[in-house]
Amino acid sequence: MSSRQLVLQVCFLLTRGDHDLAWTGVNVFKLKKVEVKIEVVIPEKERSKEEMSPNGKASPLIYKVNGTARHYHLEEHPIASNPYHNPKDVVEASVCHVKDLENGQMREVDLGCGKALLIKESGEFHAVGHKCPHYGAPLVKGVLSKGRVRCPWHGACFNIGTGDIEDFPGLDSLPRFQVKIEKEKVYIRASKQALQTQRRTKMMAKCISLSNYNLSSTNVLIIGAGAAGLVCAETLRQEGFSDRIVMCTMDRHLPYDRPKLSKSMDSHPEQIALRPKEFFCTYDIEVLTEMQVAAVDVKSKIAVFKDGFKMEYNKLLIATGNTPKTLSCKGKEMENVFNIRTPEDANRVVKLATSKNVVIVGASFLGMEVAAYLADRAHSVSLVELEHVPFKKFFGERVGRAVMKMFENNRVKFYMQTEVSELREQEGKLKEVVLKSGKVLRADVCVVGVGAVPATGFLRQSGINIDSKGFIVVNKMMQTNIPGVFAAGDAVTFPLALRNNKKVNVPHWQMAHMHGRIAALNMLAHGTEISTVPYLWTAMFGKSIRYAGHGEGFDDVVIQGDLDELKFVAFYTKSDEVVAVASMNYDPIVSKVAEVLAAGRTIRKRDVELFVRHGKTGDMSWLTGKGT
Repeated sequence: MSSRQLVLQVCFLLTRGDHDLAWTGVNVFKLKKVEVKIEVVIPEKERSKEEMSPNGKASPLIYKVNGTARHYHLEEHPIASNPYHNPKDVVEASVCHVKDLENGQMREVDLGCGKALLIKESGEFHAVGHKCPHYGAPLVKGVLSKGRVRCPWHGACFNIGTGDIEDFPGLDSLPRFQVKIEKEKVYIRASKQALQTQRRTKMMAKCISLSNYNLSSTNVLIIGAGAAGLVCAETLRQEGFSDRIVMCTMDRHLPYDRPKLSKSMDSHPEQIALRPKEFFCTYDIEVLTEMQVAAVDVKSKIAVFKDGFKMEYNKLLIATGNTPKTLSCKGKEMENVFNIRTPEDANRVVKLATSKNVVIVGASFLGMEVAAYLADRAHSVSLVELEHVPFKKFFGERVGRAVMKMFENNRVKFYMQTEVSELREQEGKLKEVVLKSGKVLRADVCVVGVGAVPATGFLRQSGINIDSKGFIVVNKMMQTNIPGVFAAGDAVTFPLALRNNKKVNVPHWQMAHMHGRIAALNMLAHGTEISTVPYLWTAMFGKSIRYAGHGEGFDDVVIQGDLDELKFVAFYTKSDEVVAVASMNYDPIVSKVAEVLAAGRTIRKRDVELFVRHGKTGDMSWLTGKGT
């Protein structure tokens, strides 16, 4: 056989009791007709000739699969002298004079059929994609620091030499372009396609051993298909892992952009999918949808599903996220009362709320974002909250009041320092929300956003260490107390380097990505510790608040700017140290602070007070990294 492998397409259906479980390619969906791709690999002796590294020496890594040592190879991709295989897809242009950029400067340059980001650092020029692959932010407005550029909107970081993503959110890296200097001019040579897409998916391995497994056995099992689970699976493949990976989720959909459920509520599942169905087939990442794990036997390394199905694993990642809290009052089970948990929930709320009366319980991030989204669609939006100011514990009272005023100016009515005592119905549907204050609100739809609890109840008897609040306790490598069992995302507490390794829970989208990556690297015994700076954002009425750090327990807030104009930066301090920062219409200061904190440097309260006292003319050395 001259080719490296023979690919067989096989269709079959597995029936267990009254459930039909269909395996599509390397994905699992509840469908009738399916395909399974089985790769029959040519003999090791022949394959090894093709898998030699560029220096002529094979470099296999050994990994335990169900107790048996296997070899797999990291794919190596040396930079070729001519990486552009299609000459028609290549453009080359002079973009500037060598003296046009100083060290530490970035410039967006136009090559005629697309733009690139030109960077000069330490006397060298680099060229990469100019848009962040996450949501398309212009990276030229971001922060350049020590070989990487940080997105000004949501904090993703990219290596300027390779384009690789180094911090999140987002899944893809930047395309990297060739730079040359001729006669004092800077030239960029780029792929036209890459200039248009502005993103690059890292090279990944595929499964070469699917035929070695039965249907109830996998090497890596990932419980949960959110950001943490998906990034874990992708990182394993990027690192050359070529054994079986199975993800399972209670959801009916493949992994999707969950923050958009409250920020862009009418988005359909296919519009917010993190990866298309074909991606999972291509890279042999199997997904079991609508499958709930009921228990884990860590001694036997078996996950037991709610319907009785059992799956044996070698390495396990638990990334189950959280479960929304519900109301405890009379009528809580009534129709038209929602927790926003799925795209279908969000879509239905928008449909039912249009030109109707909406009551939102809880001024949480979800509650406030839903209120903002529905404000110009609903007849009325009322928000009920126990505190006297929204976001007081997170952003502080002054910022909270400024945000509250913005909502009131957009027709959102607040009912503060009270709770819901009863939901009343008429003909089986919600009609009124009764507050403990005695106020009765007309309501056709009620959205509950009063917080969440970790979805870890199925682990109570497992022996995995769970704290008093239900969070899974992990170390810096995302390992639990059980060998081979890792956990990531909203359901964990982990040591945060930024706060002297204090065990914290950080339920941020960015952090879930990083947890998944760290867990994957340590499944492969890399010994990598987490050290990222938490970064989040919220979007309301076309405006965003960006936030970096971990401000839990802050004792003061130092504010620069104008809260009434919603153009400000707030520094959250504890004793004499800045522990977090938030801003609105003040980019890219949050990303700048995040880079300072990521470098392990301390920002003192007195530094930011001087900055505020003197405005933008004050001493900025603490922010640029040039100070002590």
